[in-house]
Amino acid sequence: MNIISIDLGTTNIKVSVYDQKLHPIATLSETVQYDRDGDFVEFDCDRYFRSIEEMIRKAAGAGKDANAGDVVQIVLTGQAESLILLGQDRQPVHPAISWMDMRSGGECALLSGHFPADLCYHTTGQPELIPTWPITKMLWMREHRPDVFRNTSHYLLLKDYIIFRLCGRMAGDYSIYSFSHYFDIIRKCYWADILSFCGVSLSQLPELLPPCSIAGTLLPELAHGNAGLTPDTKINVGTLDHFAGMIGTGNIQEGLVSESAGTVLSIAAMVRGPLFDDSRLPLNCGPFPGTYVLLPVCESGGFSLEWYRNTFLKDVSFSQINQIIESRPDRVPPVFLPYLTGVNSPDFNENASGVFFGLRASHDQYDLALAIMEGVACLLKKNLDYMAKSGIPISKIISTGGGAKSSLWTQIKSDITGQVIEVPENEEAPCLGAAIIGAVSEGFFPSYEDAVRECISIKKRYEPSCHEKYKKTYEVFENVYDALAGAYRMDAVRRESGKKH
Repeated sequence: MNIISIDLGTTNIKVSVYDQKLHPIATLSETVQYDRDGDFVEFDCDRYFRSIEEMIRKAAGAGKDANAGDVVQIVLTGQAESLILLGQDRQPVHPAISWMDMRSGGECALLSGHFPADLCYHTTGQPELIPTWPITKMLWMREHRPDVFRNTSHYLLLKDYIIFRLCGRMAGDYSIYSFSHYFDIIRKCYWADILSFCGVSLSQLPELLPPCSIAGTLLPELAHGNAGLTPDTKINVGTLDHFAGMIGTGNIQEGLVSESAGTVLSIAAMVRGPLFDDSRLPLNCGPFPGTYVLLPVCESGGFSLEWYRNTFLKDVSFSQINQIIESRPDRVPPVFLPYLTGVNSPDFNENASGVFFGLRASHDQYDLALAIMEGVACLLKKNLDYMAKSGIPISKIISTGGGAKSSLWTQIKSDITGQVIEVPENEEAPCLGAAIIGAVSEGFFPSYEDAVRECISIKKRYEPSCHEKYKKTYEVFENVYDALAGAYRMDAVRRESGKKH
């Protein structure tokens, strides 16, 4: 008996098949195609599904050959906010709108004028109204494409749409809807007031289920017995990719923090109840009953180093950058504020920008690369400090993503935060986490704890060795940011006025 996990990625779709002991059998990946035009980022949801359908068939066939077992569950994970609009015939009436689409800035302002920030935060768990949220795209459609708005009978998020295409049921899960800005995370129901303001009725939205629930079974026309897919194959709604990644790295209890060091730096900590305080860290429904997850996200995390290398060190690999920095010990780089895309938890300052402070004639391009690594580590510490102020115990950090492959950078993070950091063996944490959800659901393991204990191993452990050395770096980091508050506001005015001339 096998389990298929599907990661509905932004860049790549991944489909993996595991046996009942959670040994990986096959993994397939396919790049997602987008239509981009300025702030508009759209894609073909039918083509997205057809890619998944073909990948499921191939992966299931590989699993059948290797293990002669039927697929008992297909478990979904992946992105949250991408929006699908269907007509009365349940066919798309408009291209799918990616979460990356930024068209709805004006609608954010309109909604913010009617719904106070505190009300939004204590209802949705999100401290800011930003164009990422699907509610803003719904309002944009009403304001700018009334023809499409009138013809839309169903609003689904991407994972809902894939569930619908697999089993025929329109259903979404709490953890995904925590990122819609029209879901009440305490009452676990839709926020009717904000939907009504946007002209959307509850009847246009899918049924809501707890994460890790069974939505139904595979539609007969999708079943292929020779590939192990049958009408009895269950479709599990799974959970958000960040949360599946937490499960896939063993972060299933309070006190652990997951750090996904990819293009975006996301930080996740599970809590056993809703936590609202002055820190205003984003709060979301977690993957298990009664749990919540604090999930601050820093858009300029790994992106800062990617941008720097692509702009100034095009012919140098990341590993070469690491080697050169490590060959020159005791360099004191500038202090870097990694706000290349503004915002960034925990400050949420849209006017902020990247800064190298303390730049000297003696510094070269590798000192600046080191400064970026230290600056992102300082941003990680700043978020962890906010968590600590909120009473969240932190015993260690589990790091995944591209940044975790750099021993240099991971050690810097351990030194600056003063925390132990562990890097797990498995690099496909969301897919493994989704498979664990299916395996526990099927009774292959008595509990998540048992599955984690048996299936997850740690590749490398980092202990803080120079925490005292970096205290001054962090103090400068914080002081520079605070000192620039007024300058950031003036610079925003300067840039806006520049656009008009």
